[in-house]
Amino acid sequence: MRSLRQRAIVGGLIWAAIALAIGGVALYYIFDAATQRRFDDTLLDRHLQLVSALGNTGGDVELIEDFLTDPAYLRPYSGRYWQISGADTDTVASRSLFDSLLPEPRDPAPEPQFWTGAGPQGTVRGAYSLVELDDGTSWTVMIAESLAALELERQRFRQGLFSTLALIGVLGIAGAILQTSAIVRPLTKLREDVAHRWDREEALDPGDYPSEVAPLVSDINTLLERNRDIVERGRRQAADLAHALKTPSAILRNALDSLERDGTDIGPAKEALDRVDAQLLRSLARIRAANSGGATQALTNLSGSVDRMARLFRSMPSTHSKRFLTETDPDLRIRMDMQDLEEVLGNILENAFQWSRRTVRLTCGNSENETWIAVEDDGPGIPDQDRREALRSGGRLDTSAPGTGLGLAIATDLVQAYGGAIALSGSEDLGGLSVRISIPTRLGLGPVRT
Repeated sequence: MRSLRQRAIVGGLIWAAIALAIGGVALYYIFDAATQRRFDDTLLDRHLQLVSALGNTGGDVELIEDFLTDPAYLRPYSGRYWQISGADTDTVASRSLFDSLLPEPRDPAPEPQFWTGAGPQGTVRGAYSLVELDDGTSWTVMIAESLAALELERQRFRQGLFSTLALIGVLGIAGAILQTSAIVRPLTKLREDVAHRWDREEALDPGDYPSEVAPLVSDINTLLERNRDIVERGRRQAADLAHALKTPSAILRNALDSLERDGTDIGPAKEALDRVDAQLLRSLARIRAANSGGATQALTNLSGSVDRMARLFRSMPSTHSKRFLTETDPDLRIRMDMQDLEEVLGNILENAFQWSRRTVRLTCGNSENETWIAVEDDGPGIPDQDRREALRSGGRLDTSAPGTGLGLAIATDLVQAYGGAIALSGSEDLGGLSVRISIPTRLGLGPVRT
C-alpha cells in the first residue's frame, strides 16, 4: 500500500476499531456490574420493608400482607416473592409463590446475604437474614425476584450499546476519511502546484503550505532552479560546440570549392561533407533537446514563428513560384523553445517545398491536451510502407534528389524531447504528404491525476 491517504485511513480505522472494541467491552462490564448492583440494592430495600412489616405486626406473620402494598406480591408467579419462617411456626409466604416455597437457607445471619437459585418459574435472586424481635422470637426473612427482568434490562442495554457503537463507528470512519483528506490536502495541492508551475512559470511559495511541508517546497524550488541552470549550461555548451565545428567545416568546404574550380571531381567528397554537417547538426540538436525539452518552461508564440518562417521561405528564389498558405491564431502559444520550434518548422517546410508542385499549407490549433501543427503539400507524397523509413536517421527514399535525409529525423528528435510526436499521412485536400506535429500542453511532470 503506497498511498499515504490509504495508509492513514486504514491505520485510523484499525485503531478506531480497537478503541471501539475495548470501549464496548469495558462499557458492557461496567453497565453489567452497575445493573447487578442496582438490582441487589432494590432487593435490600424490599428486604428491609419486609423486616419492618414483620416488626410492625409484633410477630403476627398473618398480618404482614397488610403492611406490604406491592401488588406483585399478590399475583401468582409474578416474579417477586417474600417468605418468612420461624423455628416454631409454619412458613408464611406471599401469594405470588402460590403453591411453592423458596429454598430455606442453612445458616442465616443477622446481616442480609444474597443467594441465587431456582424459583417457581425460572432462576431467582434474593436476600435473606435472621431477624430477632423484641419478644425474643427469631425469624428467617427472605425476599426474591426473578432474574428475567434483569436479563431483559441487560439485553436492552446490549442492543443500545451495539447501536451506539455502530453509529460511532460510522462517524469514526467518516471522520477518519475527512481528517485524512484534510491532512493530505497540502500534499495534493503541492503535487498540483508543482505540475501547474510549468503553466504559471513562477516559483512555489512555502508560505502557502503548512510548516511541515514548507521545507519540502523550498527544496523543490531549489531543485528546479538548479535544473534550470543545468539546462542553460547545456544549451550554451551545445551552441559553443556548434560554433567551434562551423569553422573547420567552412574551411573544408572552401578547399573543396577551390579544388572544384581547378577541375577536380569533388562530388563524393562534397556529399560526404554534407552528410557530416547534417550529422553534426542532428547531434547538436539532440544535445540541445536533451538539455531542454520537457525540462524547459519556454512558451513560444506560434504565430510569430510561423510568420518568420513564411517570410523566409517566400523570399527564397527556389520557392518564388510556389504558394505558401498559413492559418494561425495570433494568440496561440506552444510549449517549445523558439529556436527548437523554428528548427523543426524549417526542416519540415524545407522538405515540403522541395517536393511540392505548387502549394504548401501550414495550419495549427490546440485542444485540451495538445497543440498541433500540420504541414501539407501537393507533391507525390510518401507511400504508407515508406513513412517509417522517412522518419529514420538518414532514411532517404529518393537518393537522386539532393539532401541528407536527416531533416525529418532531426525534427523528430526535437519534438520527442518535448514529449510530442510527428505523424505522416496523406493530405486529403492537397493530395500530397501531411506532416502533423503534436506537443503536449503540459510538460515535464505529465498530466495531473486527481
